[in-house]
Amino acid sequence: MKMLWAKQALLENGWADDVLIEVDDAGIIVSIKTGCAAQGMKLGSLLPAPANLHSHAFQRAMAGLTERRGPNSNDSFWTWRQLMFKFLDQLTPDHIEAIAAFVQMEMLEAGYANNTEFHYLHHQPGGSVYDKLSEMSDRITAAADSTGIGLTLLPVHYQFGGCDQRPLGNGQIRFGNDTDQFARLFEQAKNGMKNLPSDAQIGVAPHSLRAVTPESLTQTAALAAGGPVHIHLAEQIAEVEEVQAAWGQRPVEWLLDNVDVNPHWCLIHCTQMQPHETIELAQTGAVAGLCPITEASLGDGIFDAVRWLEHGGRMGIGSDSNIRISLSEELRTLDYSQRLRDHSRAALATPELSTGRRLFEAIAKGGAQAAGRNAGRIAVGALADLVALSDDHVDLSGRKGDTVLDCYIFAGDDRMITDVWSAGRHLVQEGQHINNAAITARYKRTMADLKGLV
Repeated sequence: MKMLWAKQALLENGWADDVLIEVDDAGIIVSIKTGCAAQGMKLGSLLPAPANLHSHAFQRAMAGLTERRGPNSNDSFWTWRQLMFKFLDQLTPDHIEAIAAFVQMEMLEAGYANNTEFHYLHHQPGGSVYDKLSEMSDRITAAADSTGIGLTLLPVHYQFGGCDQRPLGNGQIRFGNDTDQFARLFEQAKNGMKNLPSDAQIGVAPHSLRAVTPESLTQTAALAAGGPVHIHLAEQIAEVEEVQAAWGQRPVEWLLDNVDVNPHWCLIHCTQMQPHETIELAQTGAVAGLCPITEASLGDGIFDAVRWLEHGGRMGIGSDSNIRISLSEELRTLDYSQRLRDHSRAALATPELSTGRRLFEAIAKGGAQAAGRNAGRIAVGALADLVALSDDHVDLSGRKGDTVLDCYIFAGDDRMITDVWSAGRHLVQEGQHINNAAITARYKRTMADLKGLV
């Protein structure tokens, strides 16, 4: 039994002082008491550690390599994607495992307890399958075994190069499966997770409406059997136009009219929605998977978080391209985008909750839902996914309650984090992952082996 004592903790019903939490050997919170004398491990401010609900781990190795404009004066998401396709053809299973482990370590050090991996790099260069169909998925699992992070693995079904069902191009050929092959890959990946802790989960991810048919979308979602179903939706203007031309409706409209969108679903990005789509999608109970740093990097657009929350929408945060893994910066970028769009301040605050409090609680709960994880809150019976902030940090000294979250998000960064637990596994101590040196050394060897974007 682990005993954690915090000067203050954000519990389900709000802030409490002198909080003693007991965690059993299975990583479950079994007792919470307030007003207790200090005992056990002593902490500053204790928060529920959110899930990172959307990641393409391999793209971390591209960070900083796509910031030059080529001969095309209209550089965009689509030109970036071509560079990404060029880069990924170098990647081997060993590379993927090393990169994924480094990404997961960075997530933990940034305050995330879970990696929900939207994994679509399945095959060899040229599209041939590995001897084991789930080889690449198994490498994500192996990385999670080495880092200790809670894993929600989402094998991605990516069948076509566009709504016209054209074959996958050279850059996409490593992603492709027909429905039967994808079902086999999913089962193998599921079997490959059996040695992970019991909090590990698996779901599915039909990549996008451009990459599947209506029939295969239904078949893929059914594989999840009540688990998470994630899909990229309404990220780019060109994507919206392509789906509307081919399927007769805008992506969100089509999904709402043709699919039982429910709380098992997570819709990634949704940066190109009209007001009526925002309201109707919010009311389904599905989670909006937001990746503000990547969405800004790729020029996707701005998610309408103000309207979404006003209508009861649920949301979580992901690091997507992993160009920068920072929970505080994701939240800051999300909120500042709303202020810039609407010429406002504290756009997401309410009379009762500060901006930081409202944002943090929303993404903790929404991220756990999207990950299929019994977490996102500090409560008896929940997983001990926890993150501690230092009360000695200059910007947190003397701060209490919601102000701690506001200072963390708007004045701070990851250096405020002292400790992180994933299902009770104490993986970040004094701000650093317990296996940081070995994981970083392996990542550096991998980077030396790659050729960048030449």
